[in-house]
Amino acid sequence: MEAFVPEIIEKLLRALALQIGSEVSNNELAQLLGIDKKTVSNYIDLLYRAYVIFKLPSFSKNLRNEIKSNQKIYFYDTGVRNMIIGDLNPLEVRQDKGNLWENFLISERLKYNGYNGSLSKGYFWRTVQQQEIDYVEEEARTVTGFEIKWNPKSKVKIPKTFIETYKTEVKVITNENFREFLNNNR
Repeated sequence: MEAFVPEIIEKLLRALALQIGSEVSNNELAQLLGIDKKTVSNYIDLLYRAYVIFKLPSFSKNLRNEIKSNQKIYFYDTGVRNMIIGDLNPLEVRQDKGNLWENFLISERLKYNGYNGSLSKGYFWRTVQQQEIDYVEEEARTVTGFEIKWNPKSKVKIPKTFIETYKTEVKVITNENFREFLNNNR
């Protein structure tokens, strides 16, 4: 492993902050930072263990076309994330409000589940055809999907493949009904 370089960590944090809500590639990050992908992986693990970021793995059980090994990375504290990119503007005027909203809700849901002793696991779901569910929760073999949208009037296309394969529903979470999601009401 390369020697710890604070400037590289800062650049990595910035790159991760700009990618919240998107799948993260250690190879791309390594190229961007000019370091090897093992070092990127080690730094991400360090940030994870320090509770700066958390990883959301991909959900895959049945379909051959599901993405199986990718992950998304989010920040436990979106204020820290905003400081890293230097954007403290109000949510209403931000270009990244959808990603921030998704990060905030998933983070708070995971915290709520942890505080309340839930054994549920959190994931995201995507196929190679770009069908996606923002957040998937599995508990006691029950799977529930959640699509997270800032704007309640946003058009939401729920993949039938997910519903049929996992015999479940997908709930749309917006700024009008998010309290139920954060209080763990399925």
